[in-house]
Amino acid sequence: MTESDLLTSPLHSRHEALKAKMADFGGWLMPIEYPGGGVLKEHEAVRERVGIFDVSHLGKALVRGPGAADFCNRCFTNDLRKVSPPKAQYTMCCDAETGGVVDDLIQYYKSDDEVFLIPNAANTTEVVRRMAEQLPEGLELENQHHDYAIIAVQGPRSDEVLQSLGLPTGHEYMSFDSTEWQGRPLTVCRTGYTGEKGYELVPRWEDAEALWDALVEAMKPYDGMPCGLGARDTLRTEMGYALHGHELTMDITPNMARAGWAVGWNKDEFWGKDVLAAQRAEKSCRLSWGLLVEGRGIPRAGCVVKDGEGNEIGVVTSGTMSPTLRKGIGLALIDRGVKEGDPVVVDVRGRDIAAVVTKPPFVEAGVHD
Repeated sequence: MTESDLLTSPLHSRHEALKAKMADFGGWLMPIEYPGGGVLKEHEAVRERVGIFDVSHLGKALVRGPGAADFCNRCFTNDLRKVSPPKAQYTMCCDAETGGVVDDLIQYYKSDDEVFLIPNAANTTEVVRRMAEQLPEGLELENQHHDYAIIAVQGPRSDEVLQSLGLPTGHEYMSFDSTEWQGRPLTVCRTGYTGEKGYELVPRWEDAEALWDALVEAMKPYDGMPCGLGARDTLRTEMGYALHGHELTMDITPNMARAGWAVGWNKDEFWGKDVLAAQRAEKSCRLSWGLLVEGRGIPRAGCVVKDGEGNEIGVVTSGTMSPTLRKGIGLALIDRGVKEGDPVVVDVRGRDIAAVVTKPPFVEAGVHD
């Protein structure tokens, strides 16, 4: 796919003006980093102050009509009845036959008759297709990928930035507020993918530029920065958050990814329930762990993990240099029997680097502050 074939967000002109380094993310041309900071400084801004991200490539879909919430609850893993409107909930769309993860997504529970979905960019069409195949009569399902933008405001000073624009703050984690900004409809949700306190703003597509510009000005007193998806990845890896295509795939189930907390095991049904319940009871599959490198070296996705005798015991799913720790960190699928604190070796292009098995997050989370 050439650059001209890629989709662009409503903020593309802003990224061009800032001379952002761009790359393909799920078929969308999105910013990796900006020349004013780069990944390390953007990462630091979010951990210590505030940063804003364009994540408009993420999907959007709407299920509307009598029983919309019940229908979503029959499709996805988590139990929507554990929360009440207006709350958002992390969940997964699994394959009914294999239990593999088609996608992980956020569902905005607006009412029993309206649920707004935010899947990953590359998987939106497939999630909508699977839902459409089983959509009950009387329900509407609409792919709204190009109707809304998403701007994430993340970091300890995110409250002050939003307050300066007259936007609601301080609401409970994973709750959202349907409001207006300068007469424009806007959803403000207390969510994010960085481990810091923050919000995700969902404006209409045509309102995104004005809101972005206002946020850029509002964060200047706090030395905030526009941040690219490179920093978003280092931030989420430090937290041990799963990324679809890495920690969650059609071959990596919620059980393997330690995402069972997002599965409503007591629900009557959801796609993949039987096979996932059987796998959970069997307790033989590999499990996701964190890896903290001792010394120099950075684990990368696909690298083999070995025990002290050189036996292969796992594979790295994500890896990076932690800007906070100044050490290599990674997430890996590892055989049962391995314990927290065990020493392992990661084969990085033929060079063995020592690491310790650990339980993420690698740094303290501030998301609930």
